[in-house]
Amino acid sequence: METNTFHLPFGEMSISLEDVGFLLKIPVTGKVVEVENFARYTEESRSDAIKMVSNLLRVSTEEAEEEVNISKGLTVRKHWLKSRWCPKAGSRPTNYPHAECTARAYLLYLLSCTLFADKSGSRLSIALPKLLEDSDDVWNYAWGAAALAYLYRHLGSATRVLVSQIAGYLTLLEGWVYDHFKLGMATPNAKYLDYVHPFVSRWIQKHETVANVDKLGAIRRTLDRLRPSEVTWDPYVNLRENDVVQAMAFYSGKIEYMDVVEPYHPERILRQFGHVQSIPDPPYRPLEAERGPFANKYSVKYGFEQDNWERWRNHVLALEVRGEKAVFEFLATPDYLPWFVKVSHPVITNPSFEDLVMVASTIADNEILERNRRALDAALRWMDLPPEMSTFDSARTTLNDMVNLLSGRSLSPTRTSTFPRPQPTQPRQPALPNQARGTPSMVALPHPQPRPQLSLPRPMLGLRRECMGRSIEGRI
Repeated sequence: METNTFHLPFGEMSISLEDVGFLLKIPVTGKVVEVENFARYTEESRSDAIKMVSNLLRVSTEEAEEEVNISKGLTVRKHWLKSRWCPKAGSRPTNYPHAECTARAYLLYLLSCTLFADKSGSRLSIALPKLLEDSDDVWNYAWGAAALAYLYRHLGSATRVLVSQIAGYLTLLEGWVYDHFKLGMATPNAKYLDYVHPFVSRWIQKHETVANVDKLGAIRRTLDRLRPSEVTWDPYVNLRENDVVQAMAFYSGKIEYMDVVEPYHPERILRQFGHVQSIPDPPYRPLEAERGPFANKYSVKYGFEQDNWERWRNHVLALEVRGEKAVFEFLATPDYLPWFVKVSHPVITNPSFEDLVMVASTIADNEILERNRRALDAALRWMDLPPEMSTFDSARTTLNDMVNLLSGRSLSPTRTSTFPRPQPTQPRQPALPNQARGTPSMVALPHPQPRPQLSLPRPMLGLRRECMGRSIEGRI
C-alpha cells in the first residue's frame, strides 16, 4: 500500500503540507482544485472543453476545436497559448476583457509550467481555465495541497521499473531535499531575502547533465549510510508564525487534484514536526489498484471525502497520537525501528542481491582458510623432516604444492602430500598443553629463521563481486 513517504535507514520522511506552505508560500487550505466531468476524455467532455476554451480565452469556436483536435485530449499546447496571448514587447492590452484574458492565460501557463507540469512539457490541462474564471476567487483554492497530491502521484508512478520520466513540481522536491539533507549539493542564493521570497528561493537550482548521472550510485550509497543525526528534521522550528499552516500539517486524510486523490499520513513523519516518532497506524487502503511496470499501468484510486477536507480541523491528529515533544529531533520510541525494519526496506541497494554477495564472500573466505591450513600443513611436514631428507628438491616440491593449494589447484592425483610423514629421528619439543597443531605458534620450529612471505596473484586471494558500484572482497 502507498504511504507517500521516503523509506530511509532510520525510518520514514516525506514532503508535508507544512513544507509546501513554507517552501512555496501558497495556500494549503481552501477549496479543492477539481473540475467535474474532466476526469476522462469522452465526446461530452470534449464538447465542454471546446466551449470552455472558447469562452475563457476569447477565441472562436473553430480555433478552440482545432486546438483540441490537434492535442488529441483534454489539453492544449503551451506553444499555442503563448503565441496567442503573449503580448509583443511594449504593447499593452487595449481593454479590460482583453487584459483579463491575458492575465488568465498567463496564470494558466504559469501553473502548467510549475505546480502541474506534465512529462511532455508542452501541454496543459483544459480544466485549469475553469478554475481561473473568477480572478478574485483564485486564491481561495488549496493550490499547495493540489500540487502535493499531483507530485505524490507521479513519485509513485516513477517507482515503476520501466518508467524513466517524472512529472510534477520538481522544484518543490529539490527544495525539500536541500532543507532536510545537508549532502553538499545545494548552492545558496545570495539574492534571497527573508520574509520576502518563498523558502525554495534560498537555493539555486541545479541543471544536471547526462555526465552527472554517474553520481546516482554515490548518492544511493550516501543515503544508505545516512544517520538520523545528519538530517535536519524540523527546519522551521523557529519560523512558525502561521498557526493555520502548522495545524494543517497534522491533517490526516486525503488530498486531491482533479481526478488524483492521494493519502496524506502525518503520523508517519512525526519527527518532522518536532515529536517522537512511534509506530503509525496502517495506511489507507485504495479502492482499486493496478501497479504495472509502465506509467499507464499504474493506477491507484482512493475515495475522497469532501466533508472531511472542508472540516479539516476535525481531522487532525489527536495530541496523544502526536506523542511527546522530542528532546532531540531524531528520537523515536524503542519499538519503532525494529518494527520499521520488519515492514520496510531501509536501504536503496537491493538487499537480496547484497545477501547473495555476502554469502558468496563468506563461502570464499572459508575455502581460502582451508587452503591456507593445507598449505601450512605441507610446510610443517617438510620442516619435520630430518636434516638428511631436507634437500633442495624436497623444498622445491613442497613449495610447489603450497602454491597449488593456495591458488585453488589440486595436488597431483598420484599423491595427496609431498612426502609420507616420517618418524622424526630427533626428539622434538612437545606442544603446549591444550593446543592443537596447525599454526606456527603451536610448534617448536627446528630452524627459527623468519620465513619469507609469499606474494600470490590477486585473483587467487579473493572473491570479487560488483553490486551497485560496491566491491566486496573475501580476503585471507
